[in-house]
Amino acid sequence: MKQKHVSILVPRGAAALSCIEGPFILFNKTNEFLEGMGRPPMFRVQLVGQTNEPQVYDGMFTVSPNAAIADVHKTDLIIIPAVNGDMKKVIEANKDFLPWIVEQHEKGSEVASLCVGTFLLASTGLLNGKKCSTHWIAENQFRDMFPDITLVSDKVITDEEGIYSSGGASSFWNLLLYLLEKYIDREMAIRFAKYFEIEIDRTRQSAFIMFTGQMVHKDEPIKKAQEFIEKNYQDKITVEQLTSMLALGRRNFERRFKKATSNTVAAYIQRVKIEAAKKSLELSRENVNEVMYGVGYSDIKAFRTTFKKITGLSPLEYRNKYNRNAQLAI
Repeated sequence: MKQKHVSILVPRGAAALSCIEGPFILFNKTNEFLEGMGRPPMFRVQLVGQTNEPQVYDGMFTVSPNAAIADVHKTDLIIIPAVNGDMKKVIEANKDFLPWIVEQHEKGSEVASLCVGTFLLASTGLLNGKKCSTHWIAENQFRDMFPDITLVSDKVITDEEGIYSSGGASSFWNLLLYLLEKYIDREMAIRFAKYFEIEIDRTRQSAFIMFTGQMVHKDEPIKKAQEFIEKNYQDKITVEQLTSMLALGRRNFERRFKKATSNTVAAYIQRVKIEAAKKSLELSRENVNEVMYGVGYSDIKAFRTTFKKITGLSPLEYRNKYNRNAQLAI
């Protein structure tokens, strides 16, 4: 197999150090595994900055690039780590990366963003008309900044013909294992997963999402509707009830609600109910039926179907995953 050149970006500003160290460890450790099997190393790994200037993260960790983008004329894989802070400022601080990434992609390089590194990847234009994932907490901001990109926020991994993205936080390991399997084989991906005790083949981050609504907008009547829903989710709430309360026409209300929250009214009510159910399943001793009635459902089939659609788990699976009392009983 031909050796692959991996370029891990060292961005300016705040960055998740684990998203730089993680791929550095994975590709170099894989080389060790291969050499131990009498096979040649597969990866040449470089840390690449906009310049050779070292970057300091969290006020104490210094990362020194091996090369500047001006010195890297051809690479096979670009890793974009998670970046933190004001995304518009972060993108501006790292704008020199963007044309270089596009140029490398045009030469055949694949590109992978980790967690909210998707904001930098999206800024290149390479994701326009494509699907991607990111940390669930940044979902609304991403949709607002990049309306032409389809965000599939429940996915851990997306692969758009060599342009990859991962879900939030440590789920970047799943994308790295996916790449390892693609570049070498399944056996090597399993070996690495076992060595570092990583759950392989995790495809959804739905069970980790905490729905908090989207209130970072200026439509005050819609905020009032959201507040009403979140205080009265146990009751049957209708669109007519909300429009009457706010003195708005139905079509106008529904249009404004979707624009402000990225959810339909019905979907928002469902998400609030299920979020309340999740908290009860995590912390209380109530059984599934008691939780269901407590959040305003009366049909167990409908509750289970909606719960699994949103979280990726059945209510009982979710309870067994997160409730300590349930874990002790197993």
